[in-house]
Amino acid sequence: MTNKNKNQDHDFGDDLEIKSGLLGEDEELNLNMGDFSPSGEKRRGRKKTRREKDQGEAVISHAKIILIKKLLENVKENNDKLIEILSVFSSGEEEARISLSQIGEEAQEEEITPRSGEGAGKVIEGVFDGENMIGPDGKEYSVPANYASKSKLVEGDILKLTITNSGTFIYKQIGPIERTRVVGELKKSGDGDFFVEDEGKKWRVLPASVTYFKGNPGDETVILVPKTGESKWAAVENIIRKRE
Repeated sequence: MTNKNKNQDHDFGDDLEIKSGLLGEDEELNLNMGDFSPSGEKRRGRKKTRREKDQGEAVISHAKIILIKKLLENVKENNDKLIEILSVFSSGEEEARISLSQIGEEAQEEEITPRSGEGAGKVIEGVFDGENMIGPDGKEYSVPANYASKSKLVEGDILKLTITNSGTFIYKQIGPIERTRVVGELKKSGDGDFFVEDEGKKWRVLPASVTYFKGNPGDETVILVPKTGESKWAAVENIIRKRE
């Protein structure tokens, strides 16, 4: 063997010795024949890190998976506690009666926000008479029965009506009067009107309220009436249905 070949063998061995040395924790051995030129001279290179090799790939360690699982368990536990706290303020019967679709409809009826680019138009304040709003000019403005029932409007409440440029009516209760509760019996007149009677006094109630609570004549009904003064109308707060 010539001296030249000896030198080449020696260089190749040195290269292997360098590559087989201890690697860092974040490094791996990257050995291929392309590291060496045909003449046996090693090309200039460097150790390829594991981060570079896995670039573009999402890798989650086992510890992180456990951590995410524990976080999700905590969220579920907190949600269960919130539901338990809120359940104090509502009965199971009420939850069964009110569906998600009804909640969405009522939220929309409570106050309609003008669409983008829709001007505020005209603003009128008036008094609720049990069915309509009476403006300062004496005109009657129709109040949606569903909104009046859901908001439990009482005769004498002050309302603000916004009429947009497109003709949309937007009501908002701005001055509720003092109220008192009365428990009476739900009845229906020959004309089909519903009213509640207690100790000889009668108050008309909106059919939409009776329908919402699925009331029937003879049911015990809790109504809201003005604390002072007389009124012809009342707002239905709840209906206790008779057992069939």
